Amino acid sequence: MDQPGSRPDAGRRKLYREQDCSLRDFLAVLHDGRDAVRTEYADEMRENVPIYDCSRLSRVLADDARRTELQVEWADVLDRGAGVLVLKRAFPDTAPIDDATAVFDAIIRDEREAGSAPADHFARAGANDRIWSAQQKLCLRAPSVFARYYANPMLVAAAQAWLGPCFQVTAQVNVVRPGGAAQQAHRDYHLGFQTVAEAERYPAHVHTMSAFLTLQGAVAHSDMPVESGPTKLLPFSQRYAQGYLAWRRQDFRDYFEANCIQLPLEKGDVIFFSPALFHAAGANRTESVQRMANLLQISSAYGRAMESLNRTKMCEVLYPVLLDNLITSRMTEAEADAVIASCAEGYPFPTNLDNDPPVGGLAPESQQMLFARALRESWKADTFIETLRRQSVQREA
Repeated sequence: MDQPGSRPDAGRRKLYREQDCSLRDFLAVLHDGRDAVRTEYADEMRENVPIYDCSRLSRVLADDARRTELQVEWADVLDRGAGVLVLKRAFPDTAPIDDATAVFDAIIRDEREAGSAPADHFARAGANDRIWSAQQKLCLRAPSVFARYYANPMLVAAAQAWLGPCFQVTAQVNVVRPGGAAQQAHRDYHLGFQTVAEAERYPAHVHTMSAFLTLQGAVAHSDMPVESGPTKLLPFSQRYAQGYLAWRRQDFRDYFEANCIQLPLEKGDVIFFSPALFHAAGANRTESVQRMANLLQISSAYGRAMESLNRTKMCEVLYPVLLDNLITSRMTEAEADAVIASCAEGYPFPTNLDNDPPVGGLAPESQQMLFARALRESWKADTFIETLRRQSVQREA
């Protein structure tokens, strides 16, 4: 019998399956307890989303007790509430945004001239202008602009509210030109970037954990009327436990398209949302608005191992051993996979997405995947080592 306050199947369901996702259950989660979170610091609610006026919040952040109250409220909104919040005028002076926009425009021109067409995760490559590793590129190209841009206490307060201290900031710039098509509804990093088969391998509690490792945000670099295609959002959808599998299903996507909302933004506004929220970039139906957003992906400090290992070197010395053991049948494929798992990097991120793009899927090939593929195809050791080292170089910033 379930304990009071526990999820109905918390003691029984250990793995989620896409085929078990239920739109009826999803709707119950969406509509149940919408007023459970108190938003005392919000200035208004639009489409169930709390809107905060940062001109007033600057005084709140200066008071330790009230800052803590505000951050607890934001965390509740992202977890149990709408899953999304808007910070109006987070950049009261938009000059740093204009300066950063000029740098980003120059980067886009340079990358176009170099023949680059960055792949996107949830839209056709080339449909939008995308800058991978925008955080590093802005810093190295214009450090003074970078400093003024990120000298923003609102961004720090929001990141700490969800992730605590010692977080890491990365960013990708996205420009949707007039006529640019919308993305498909999706969830985000980590599990949102996995295939269905991969996501089904993770136990239920990891599906819950994934959303707490990342905070998604977007800084508006232009005014974004609804017709320009600001992010489509489905409030409260982050509360559906099986959502990392459900978002690909057509019935869920159809519901999203029929019921999602879009909030107009002004230059200098920032929107933050849980990576588990169903969302998608909208279509730009204007004739002249170049919709630019700096997409912040802020990561928890805890997504790291305790030791730093030279896994590339480990793979190089192990490959001929495993290949010989498989050829001579002294080791089964399952046993070889176990060895690979103990030495090679199994996760394809973080990587340099300019050099190592998610072509043909949501993520690049991991070191483990490359190792296993080489064994299946019986590569010579020299071929494997050369390919492995090339992969390592491609992943470097």
